[in-house]
Amino acid sequence: MDVTLATILLGILLAVLIAIPRLRSKSDQPEKVASNAQNQAFKTYNKAEVALHNKRTDCWIIIKEKVYDVTSYVEEHPGGDAILDHAGDDSTEGFYGPQHATRVFEMIDDFCIGDLEK
Repeated sequence: MDVTLATILLGILLAVLIAIPRLRSKSDQPEKVASNAQNQAFKTYNKAEVALHNKRTDCWIIIKEKVYDVTSYVEEHPGGDAILDHAGDDSTEGFYGPQHATRVFEMIDDFCIGDLEK
């Protein structure tokens, strides 16, 4: 009986430890979207402008003719520094690679700051 109770308590503890960070990250996302919309005017950028933002601390990427400021996501990127492979450049091919879960397609809009000049 003691082993069963300990197993149940351990299961509850693990569930709480997994759920809390997910709840926090979900509650943080609306603030991020709101602040992004307030602080950055949606505008058009040319490739030369985007190319200037090519480092870990200032990382913009292009995906399908849209410009994204992913600087705040670089450290969280599950693929590590792979996100920096095309910093300041077109990342469309890598973004649509098989390594990305469908969740990434939902969250990328939060980082959009404008369109690429045609």
